[in-house]
Amino acid sequence: MIPIENNIIHQQSSHCESGVVANMLNSQGFSFSEPMVFGLASALTFVYLPMIKVGGLPLIAYRMPPKAIISSVCKKLGIQLHSQKFSNADEGMKALDKALSEGKLVGLQTSVYWLPYFPEDMRFQFNAHNLTVYGKNEQGDYLISDPVFEKVVTCPADDLKRARFAKGVLAAKGLMYVMDIPKTTVELEPLIRNSIKKTAKMMNGLVLPFFGNKGIRFLVKKIKSLENKPKKDAALFLGNIVRMQEEIGTGGAGFRFMFASFLDESSLLLNDNALFEIAQYTTEVGDLWREFAMKSVLFCKNRKNVSLDDVAKSLAVCADHETILRSKLLQWSK
Repeated sequence: MIPIENNIIHQQSSHCESGVVANMLNSQGFSFSEPMVFGLASALTFVYLPMIKVGGLPLIAYRMPPKAIISSVCKKLGIQLHSQKFSNADEGMKALDKALSEGKLVGLQTSVYWLPYFPEDMRFQFNAHNLTVYGKNEQGDYLISDPVFEKVVTCPADDLKRARFAKGVLAAKGLMYVMDIPKTTVELEPLIRNSIKKTAKMMNGLVLPFFGNKGIRFLVKKIKSLENKPKKDAALFLGNIVRMQEEIGTGGAGFRFMFASFLDESSLLLNDNALFEIAQYTTEVGDLWREFAMKSVLFCKNRKNVSLDDVAKSLAVCADHETILRSKLLQWSK
């Protein structure tokens, strides 16, 4: 962790939203790791929504939707979360400046595309990137703790305004949020147990076949159906899955690894060896997701004679093991 001016503590993270929440909490007296934030938010899930397109391809997500981690953690820790959206960009920037003048740390939802400190090849139209603003320098640039980066960065005002008010899917509409941290201690054991139980319940999916384990098996069927499509269409579809899994946020396997770290950390806090063993199994599940991604890439590149059936079977194995993981988590959290 790197202490910076205005009391902010910056730490590079795996995922922007959980990283921002962890940094804002650590900067204001709560000592929480990013995996603990992610786990307490019950953020682990799977979603395959063929009716919602991103770049013309179906939306696939491996965590709860944007803002879910922020709102869930604040609620569980008794933190008052003050959020604002704006219909006018100039008003949104004035509100940000006012909060900074009061010494507050301000979280923002932004578009990666308009943030100039991102390398050009990393910029794309994604409107749900979170960061923390902690001040302004003499040139009027904003001082930013972006958890994607090793060190703090700066951003010109015009660019930050574009990033906050970019249009399109998941448009932030200038969303900014401030945490009002209470001066109380938190009993973690019941929060950990309830969060694990909630995660396990969600892993089975909802009534519709797009969520949780149902969603994974639905995607297996979709991959098998690609046998009737041109090879280039199948490759495009699988390439999108891999991009969503391994490049957007921390990816499907990455989120499984983060949840495993949460379980591991919790096992130490609670002195619970059974939970440690579940953490080890969760890591194995993450490895299976990585194996699925690798087979998808090999199919797309015509390597090692990997077939669509091989790819579908690999994803089905992920579904089978997530079913087992769900049972282990439910059994532990009784």
